[in-house]
Amino acid sequence: MAKYLIIGTSGIGGALARQLSAEGHSLHLIGRQRLPLEALAGEIDASFDIADVTEGQDFQAAVKGAGDELDGLAYCVGTINLKPAHRVTDAEVLSDFEVNAMGALRAAQAALPALKASSLRTASIVLFSTVAVGQGFASHASVAMAKGAVEGLARTLAAEWSPKIRVNAIAPSLTQTPL
Repeated sequence: MAKYLIIGTSGIGGALARQLSAEGHSLHLIGRQRLPLEALAGEIDASFDIADVTEGQDFQAAVKGAGDELDGLAYCVGTINLKPAHRVTDAEVLSDFEVNAMGALRAAQAALPALKASSLRTASIVLFSTVAVGQGFASHASVAMAKGAVEGLARTLAAEWSPKIRVNAIAPSLTQTPL
């Protein structure tokens, strides 16, 4: 039985948590909102912490609270700010970057010691991008910029942390989620 940390538990993160739990894995969940997180954790018998990815040190402390050994980290947090490029504000771009890219880096940094301690041959990190990065969709400037940074982060971490830790970014298309 492996131990996984899932950050962002609505939509894809929640579905992933349910699947891993059904396979018998141990889970620690991190989310921003107590009630839905508490309900999911109770449903699948997982431990959890409430934390906001934009709260640097508090968020990293929550990640470290997942335990001394982790076999995997899934950073399932995202934003979608759909506006034509000429209408996107600096504050919106910075907010999307903070949540998507900086949050992913903070999570990876905080989880690194526990991932290195994994008893598996390789631990893994999965980050989420979007097909908008590679396809170039109208009105996706802010999220495509932020998720493009996530893809660059995934490549960098994969180069730095292999072979002990595998790092991948996946880029889903439109998916029915609360986001």
